[in-house]
Amino acid sequence: MTPNDRLDLDFSKPELVVIPCGSRKLDHPARAANLYIGSYHRACRKAADALRPDRLLILSARYGLLDLDDVVEPYDTPHGATDAVASQLILEQATLRDIVRLDPVVALGGARHVGLVRSVWPRALTPLAGTRGMGEQMARLAALREGHVN
Repeated sequence: MTPNDRLDLDFSKPELVVIPCGSRKLDHPARAANLYIGSYHRACRKAADALRPDRLLILSARYGLLDLDDVVEPYDTPHGATDAVASQLILEQATLRDIVRLDPVVALGGARHVGLVRSVWPRALTPLAGTRGMGEQMARLAALREGHVN
């Protein structure tokens, strides 16, 4: 996908959108929907909501796949760290949730996040691919909220 391509998911409404956890978090246990307070996570969340998926999950570096209502403790584990979740755990969680065969799946996030998502859903759509840094990712997320990439 190039920056001038139009992202038109209307014909194939995603069954699942997986967004990354945020580096900024509340300092107390909270619902996953409320725990992450950073601007990047919020931008991913708004873009995901605009795609109107059947299901939205957060991929936490500590806990793996989280529903928005899951209550979790705050943590300081980044994706890629020694104690971060690995693809095997994500696959096990997806299997337990009976969501492995969902399609289409959209992965919003950086390379590590997308790599984990693709370990379960190899055909996942990755609308942030090709962006060169946080500024371009934020611009692409804003474009997704509007229904296109520019």
